[in-house]
Amino acid sequence: MTQTYALLAGIAQQFGVLFFMAIFLSIVAYALWPKNRARFDAAAEIPLKED
Repeated sequence: MTQTYALLAGIAQQFGVLFFMAIFLSIVAYALWPKNRARFDAAAEIPLKED
């Protein structure tokens, strides 16, 4: 029982690390994609615009 639990816990931890790494890399790729540059530049200037 203990060995089975340890095996399943290890598999779940590895899957979790890979899952969140994939999410993180997807977000970074989206943020750095050249097509989105104009959108992010416009959003960055919003606080500087006067009413």
